[in-house]
Amino acid sequence: MTHATSRKLPFARLRRISVIAGHAFTQLARMKVFYFLAIFAVIAIASNFFDLPQHSGSEAMGAEGLDILRLIKSWSLGAMTLFSVVFGIVSTALLLPKDVEDRTLYTILAKPVPRLDYLVGKLCGVLLLLLVSLGLMDILMTVMLQIRMSIVLDVQKSLADAHHWTQAARDSLTHDTLLQGPTWSLQGAVVAVFLRAAVMAAVALLISTFSTSTLFTTVVSFLVYFIGHFQGDALGGPDGSQTAVARHIGQIIAVVFPDFQLFNVIDAVIQGKMMELAQFGKLVWAAAYYVGVYVVGSWFVFSDKEF
Repeated sequence: MTHATSRKLPFARLRRISVIAGHAFTQLARMKVFYFLAIFAVIAIASNFFDLPQHSGSEAMGAEGLDILRLIKSWSLGAMTLFSVVFGIVSTALLLPKDVEDRTLYTILAKPVPRLDYLVGKLCGVLLLLLVSLGLMDILMTVMLQIRMSIVLDVQKSLADAHHWTQAARDSLTHDTLLQGPTWSLQGAVVAVFLRAAVMAAVALLISTFSTSTLFTTVVSFLVYFIGHFQGDALGGPDGSQTAVARHIGQIIAVVFPDFQLFNVIDAVIQGKMMELAQFGKLVWAAAYYVGVYVVGSWFVFSDKEF
């Protein structure tokens, strides 16, 4: 192999993966899975027009006005989490059977395409779908939240002028209200939603490499999702009260099953707490670790599979 050829290999591999990812994205878009976005849009817009502050006035003075902003974030992030996990699992579960049904898989594998590139390309197509979907949902949520926060701040200012509030009281309420608006921590929570869905897509990819049924892949993936949420509680939690055996079993399970309690930062962000950079970095590292483990596992199973 010449030196020039070896330098071209990484770029050729990236180009090959990007082509497969683009095909997977187009394939999923043609399945009309983006219809979920319309459902989310209806939910987000409908939640924005319930109990508008200007309709009742005094609710924007204190806790009730902040509760409205928290409700919008809770609805929006909850819908994002639900739909992104469904996107990640169902989309990935459909890809391999669809390629077998269309005989696209045989055409691709007949060419000098490494099976790892095929799997990574398919997963990247799903992640691109998730990224676009969550990006559109995030824009919608941010716009709605900004509009609603501006209404709350205007009503608060009018009431503060009418009741001659002190400047310190005004500043305190404004600070609390801004924390409930579209902050960087809220964007970090959206990224956490994406990372959790990316891990579930990688789990579904691994299961689909040895499964013969889309339904089996989907059901087992959701079981892994629930196990990932409750494995910490089932093993006694991080308080150190569990036995050494339980702790070792927990470490083994934590390697095999994703610990989704690491991604439970959404509730704190909804309450207005700021996400620290170290916490965000830990989420990215954990997601990269789990996705890497499941992709390698998928490659191990898929590399010797006969079609």
